[in-house]
Amino acid sequence: MANDIATPDPGLASVVEIAAGKLRGMVSAGIHSFKGIPYGAPPIGHNRFMPPVPPQPWTGVREALAYAGRAWQLPNRPARRPVLETLLGPADTTPEGEDCLTLNVWTPGLGDGAKRPVMVWLHGGAFGYGSGNRAVTDGANLARCGDVVVVSVNHRLNIFGFLHLADIGGPGWERSGNAGVLDLIAALRWVHDNIPVFGGDPGNVTIFGESGGGGKVSVLLAMPAARGLFHRAIIQSGAAIRVSTRERAHALAAAALKDLGVGHNECERLQTLPAERLLAAIAPVSRAVGRSRWPLLDRYDFGPVVDGSDLPQHPADPEAPAISDDIPLMIGGTREESAFFLADDDAVWNRSLSETELHQRVATVAGAETDALLAAYNTAMPQASPADRLIAALTGSNFWIRTVLLAERYAAQRRAPVYMYSLDWQSPAHDGRVKAHHAMDLPFVFDNVEIADTTAGAPGAHELAARISATWIAFARNGSPNNAPIPRWPPYTAADRATMIFDTKCRITHDPDREARGLWARVVQGSSF
Repeated sequence: MANDIATPDPGLASVVEIAAGKLRGMVSAGIHSFKGIPYGAPPIGHNRFMPPVPPQPWTGVREALAYAGRAWQLPNRPARRPVLETLLGPADTTPEGEDCLTLNVWTPGLGDGAKRPVMVWLHGGAFGYGSGNRAVTDGANLARCGDVVVVSVNHRLNIFGFLHLADIGGPGWERSGNAGVLDLIAALRWVHDNIPVFGGDPGNVTIFGESGGGGKVSVLLAMPAARGLFHRAIIQSGAAIRVSTRERAHALAAAALKDLGVGHNECERLQTLPAERLLAAIAPVSRAVGRSRWPLLDRYDFGPVVDGSDLPQHPADPEAPAISDDIPLMIGGTREESAFFLADDDAVWNRSLSETELHQRVATVAGAETDALLAAYNTAMPQASPADRLIAALTGSNFWIRTVLLAERYAAQRRAPVYMYSLDWQSPAHDGRVKAHHAMDLPFVFDNVEIADTTAGAPGAHELAARISATWIAFARNGSPNNAPIPRWPPYTAADRATMIFDTKCRITHDPDREARGLWARVVQGSSF
């Protein structure tokens, strides 16, 4: 493979040649971008529910100037309060469809012999929705700030990526339940084979993702086929402790076939049904099967499944996978993750929630530990409203405890270090009601603070973005997040639980929310740690 030596037109990047053919991208402010590159053949027809296969080579020069489409999105998701729609900038409006195995690349240099760290972004969306094409995760600024190559990936989601037919269809259908994460492994193989053309080092690849993207990182850390395709990992607000068991995934698949009117010996018919019919089956099937036995840990219907082969064990239960114990890990979240999800609740948005309502809401997830947890939050937040204490409690149950559990279990047996953080900076958007909300880290990590209402024009946002993006880059480059703009950051251990607080002034604290941590641990797993 070699670069075409033709001089590009103004605004167009040089033509590069990868394994499948030649590509032409764009160049702006010194960063070359190539968008909509296929890393797999369209998973349609006989390829639906099957492991990804390489794309067909092309002749001539393929234009890689604009984002391609995104995967089919989980339908009928609740509409957000209108003021929240722009918190993270404009949404991806590219078409939905099954022809979604594409990736995007941003790089400071082409064919220059450099071996830049490679940062592969895995988007959020709970394995059911989302896109690698969002403006807030455009990789140009990150690539420019750190002299790194940034890659974002689209892949199959929801029922298209995670319909476990192995115990129904038999031979030939064994890998359907994890097709969506097999797509990610195919994308990482593409990076390994092609990234030198874009100035990247295939021997220094970091995978990072937020929310469901953090869950994807968690799962890849437990997949043998991903071994050697990445070398560092960052989990942002999305630690996955457990995913579907084979039994639950089978129950979902059987209910799906029933809803679709397809017999157990007719799995091939699923490959010809309209996509819209498959999407329409998701909600009734989830209702029919009901919640997982581990509702605070196993959070994904039509998500990855522990099938015994592609995914031999849960990502961090009962312990961390030994195959990844030499991969440095950075993990954390935002201080008030749940502020975003509760902002559609008028009693929370208007801070009119009563103490009685607070108790009732927390009891639905905390059970017998409700009184003890509320006492812990009352002590920690004596001036806070019931609404703000609800935000704290549901952040603890839905996000922070999974982050801590995964960090604990990885730190317990690993050769490589674990680094824990919390983003505590308070957004002034909407009179401060959204606080340090879920996904608020995205504009900081990608240094795109002017794109998101959360950070645009906010005092200190640019300075914090410079520190956070530099920290992510340092970790990608060296396997340690330590760099000049932040205090020394020691690894996380059970002895002191060192945690970096990212705020106007960054600092290290030890075992934040200690009392609540132990209580939530009892709730989610039956014992403290």
